[in-house]
Amino acid sequence: MKIRDLFEHKSRVLSFELFPPKRDGNLEGLFQTVEELKKLGPDYISITYGAGGSTRDMTYDIAVRLKQVGALPLMHFTCVGHSRSEIKQLLGKVKSAGIENLLALRGDPPKGETTFTPAPDGFSHANELVEFIRSEGFDFCLGVAGYPEGHPEAANKDQDLLNLKRKVGAGGQFIVTQLFFDNRDYFDFTEKVRQAHIQAPVQPGIWLLTDYVQIEKICHLSGAKYPPALRELVEPVKADKEKVTQAGIEYATRQCEELLKNGAPGIHFYVMNKSRSVKAVLENLKARGMAFQ
Repeated sequence: MKIRDLFEHKSRVLSFELFPPKRDGNLEGLFQTVEELKKLGPDYISITYGAGGSTRDMTYDIAVRLKQVGALPLMHFTCVGHSRSEIKQLLGKVKSAGIENLLALRGDPPKGETTFTPAPDGFSHANELVEFIRSEGFDFCLGVAGYPEGHPEAANKDQDLLNLKRKVGAGGQFIVTQLFFDNRDYFDFTEKVRQAHIQAPVQPGIWLLTDYVQIEKICHLSGAKYPPALRELVEPVKADKEKVTQAGIEYATRQCEELLKNGAPGIHFYVMNKSRSVKAVLENLKARGMAFQ
């Protein structure tokens, strides 16, 4: 199943994003969560690729196993640390495993490094990776990343939009956004995307807050703002983790309801390898007539 077909045939596409566990081979706990998430009816489950390509083999193993347990995997694929020949070899391996969908990304620098340095005979940008995949004849369905608040390294939002247009023009078929907390950023972004004649679906990415100490880190890493509406919910209860979790569920429910009512083609949840909060959000949405079909 190609994810582009999901967007063509469904008004609301539901997906979850997981990350490889830190300890090599410790996948049993992750796949217990996968079984819980499967009960929620996701259309696909994505699996990230660690900074500097640090989880490359585990990302591949998890994607293969997701397919084996009946979930549609979206495997993140970056160009960091790899030459063209290595990338081609990896793509062949992924294709042979029957994985049809990739999220093509530049990737983050290795841990401890602050700037991206392309590998010898490698790529510096995601659009180059997308173009290479297409030029080599691979027929993967390719997703690309979008940044409602602008990529942290982009000079400005206009430049970032041009970068997105290059990625889609090279062969990207759907867009998954970075997390954001202010829906106005998503609506402004999608309006500019359409004005730029980019027709690919733009699936909003929603992060589920479960721990107060995560806020500063996640905002720093993603470039997302910590808006007053979220601050007003969280700050009074920040010392109580359970109340923070409930505030996160409430806020995400509000975000998703507004997004879906205003035409978003689904929701991509950053679930942090947990199922409780996303289950609660989906139950809330269903109660409000916002079920995923």
